[in-house]
Amino acid sequence: QVHLVESGGGSVQAGGSLRLSCAASAYATGTMGWFRQAPGKEREGVAGIDFRGNTMYADSVKGRFTISQDNAKITLYLQMNNLKPEDTAMYYCAAAPWSLITLVPGVYNYWGQGTQVTVAS
Repeated sequence: QVHLVESGGGSVQAGGSLRLSCAASAYATGTMGWFRQAPGKEREGVAGIDFRGNTMYADSVKGRFTISQDNAKITLYLQMNNLKPEDTAMYYCAAAPWSLITLVPGVYNYWGQGTQVTVAS
């Protein structure tokens, strides 16, 4: 069982930056990812990273968001720059035991409680 706790959310103006963190209770040997869900919308993948450091991004955030892990593979980060109002959502950290990067929420086993990101125009 892996417990995930997100932090770093908040409210910013459009064009601003935030850095989300996700503390894992155990070493992540597989894949980890960030997802988001806006009110009335389905949960969508934002970025994923495997234990080798390979990454994947949704087209909507490429060039603006960066996913990374600390060397101990215990903390996951999401650096978000040039934020837009459409980035407003609850952001979730997730983990899966296999090393296949995907932005499909259904294949991830473990989820955090989420941290809210609000971007004002």
